[in-house]
Amino acid sequence: MRVHLQTLGCRLNEAELESWARDFRASGYELSNDPADADLVVINTCAVTQEAVKKSRKLMRRTHRENPAAKLVMSGCYASLDPQQAAGELGVDLLVPNTQKEDLVEIATRELELPTMPAMAMEPAEQSLLSRNRQRAFIKVQDGCRYRCTYCIVTLARGEEKSRDADSIVQEIDQLHHGGIQEVVLAGVHLGGYGSDLGSNLYELVTTVLERTEIPRIRLGSLEPWDLPGNFWGLFENERLMPHLHLPLQSGADSVLRRMSRRCSAQEYNSILEAARKAHPSFNITTDIIVGFPGETAEEWQQTKDFVEQADFAHIHIFAFSPRQGTKAARLPDPIPREVKRQRSEELHQLAANSRRKVLADFVGNYCDVLVEGVPEKRGSRYLCSGYTPNYMKVKFYAAQNPGNRIVRVMIKNIFDNNGELVGEAVG
Repeated sequence: MRVHLQTLGCRLNEAELESWARDFRASGYELSNDPADADLVVINTCAVTQEAVKKSRKLMRRTHRENPAAKLVMSGCYASLDPQQAAGELGVDLLVPNTQKEDLVEIATRELELPTMPAMAMEPAEQSLLSRNRQRAFIKVQDGCRYRCTYCIVTLARGEEKSRDADSIVQEIDQLHHGGIQEVVLAGVHLGGYGSDLGSNLYELVTTVLERTEIPRIRLGSLEPWDLPGNFWGLFENERLMPHLHLPLQSGADSVLRRMSRRCSAQEYNSILEAARKAHPSFNITTDIIVGFPGETAEEWQQTKDFVEQADFAHIHIFAFSPRQGTKAARLPDPIPREVKRQRSEELHQLAANSRRKVLADFVGNYCDVLVEGVPEKRGSRYLCSGYTPNYMKVKFYAAQNPGNRIVRVMIKNIFDNNGELVGEAVG
């Protein structure tokens, strides 16, 4: 029985997909990289924007069209927010809402009467990532969110906060490490709220993972800037915790942030930037910004641009605001015209590109440790490799030998301007 898994959207969806991959393999299924070759296709949908909903629907239709004989299972935020419409999609055999995601493999096996075989007949589940040329694993440590930012539909789709116990997280990381994985990302809908239902917190979890595992690299998923405790930056004294955070800003104007129900002012966010770079000189902060939020004036937009110009973000996820039914923002007055949003998006993309080049320039001439990802490509007598630095900068480099799934010391020589990547050469 061949299973193809596909996801859209956030890192938490990636983490869930990887968990399903391990569970399917443990139940005797074979993973397939080709949906046309699969007996069962599982799609983890996204609904963060209307465009994400369209992509989810398009993917389901295409999957059924290209492989009508395959059983099609749908889960994720789109499936949970609008189950009646989602269940009516052509070719969907089973819908599993977010509240039942942890039991998806068991539910699919039971409801679709799928055949299984003993787990001992299969290779270890931990190998599923490496077999798909994935060297970084996403670990779901938390789900749900207590906050209600006015534009966000995901909190409605994901429900109340629920945290995994630290022992199970440590066990999963150890299994992945023993299977060859060198890096994990702790992910959650409201990662900074980890432990609110367990009498714990994110600081304690990270401390536990650092103390009880030996995996070389640990990253944190997206965090709300107001969730960082005063002792947080001390965690990065341990070199296994990578100096990169994705902290959504959303706007550089306090008046817009209030309309969004955000809990961090622009000045408070700037203080976080300063603290991060004091803790680690090359600390990398990436962010999200929403363009054209209802009522966004020219002055408020200028405040956002001014903030971006001085913040030195290495990357910005840019979203043009689109109203989501069921959110407070969808009912706010003074919508921004599409043409204005398009123009502001273009302006921000240019500012983001300038900021990234400025950050990358500081790497040229320095050495970085790069975790090789994917399959190195033979080029004459050398291998062209790619991977990421500790602070999550992508590097392409040449090596005399195939380094495999290892962390390699690389001399950074230049910047590839077309896509803002660093270029280097392996040393040693």
